Amino acid sequence: MPEKFVAPDLEALGALVRDARVGHFAFVEDGRPRVLPIAIVADGAHILLHGSTGSHWLRLLATGIPVALSVTALDALVVARSAFESSMNYRSAVLFGRCAPVADTAAGKAAALDLVTEGLIPGRVAELRPHSAKELAATLVLRMTIDEWTLKVSDGWPEDGPADVAGAAWAGILPLRTGYETAIATPDLAPGIPQPESVRALLDS
Repeated sequence: MPEKFVAPDLEALGALVRDARVGHFAFVEDGRPRVLPIAIVADGAHILLHGSTGSHWLRLLATGIPVALSVTALDALVVARSAFESSMNYRSAVLFGRCAPVADTAAGKAAALDLVTEGLIPGRVAELRPHSAKELAATLVLRMTIDEWTLKVSDGWPEDGPADVAGAAWAGILPLRTGYETAIATPDLAPGIPQPESVRALLDS
């Protein structure tokens, strides 16, 4: 359905990554397909991901093998007058490229991790202590360079035929509502520590 494919737009891709939060990296290892679901953050024309230095798959991605990344955000259910025409409104992207470690220095890795934190919880970095040397040593941060990508958007109404439109079945769209219900403090939180601004902002969004 070529009408659903739109011109590559980095702002639209960034919005999709922010809403989806998780991407699925596909690659081949020893002739067998693999898929790695992992949190992602857009960094201009790149994608950031991170995890433990002990992760075999992350270390494999760091070698620069070809990868494909799939990202999808579901926006609504499209309820048609027939099961055949019922569908979803969504945004999805497929990206092709390679990953590499973001930096060889502790400062470079810390800056990349701050980008990841800000991408997931805006404003949180200013509320936290700096990364420790031990934490930086235990974390692998990768940047995916995008060689090719497509963006697909479905946002229409049900496409019922005339006979179904004249029928008695209801049709419409059910927008998907996403958000955070509440913030649950950890049981060992010291008394008197309020919710930080970054958490309140996510609850209000």
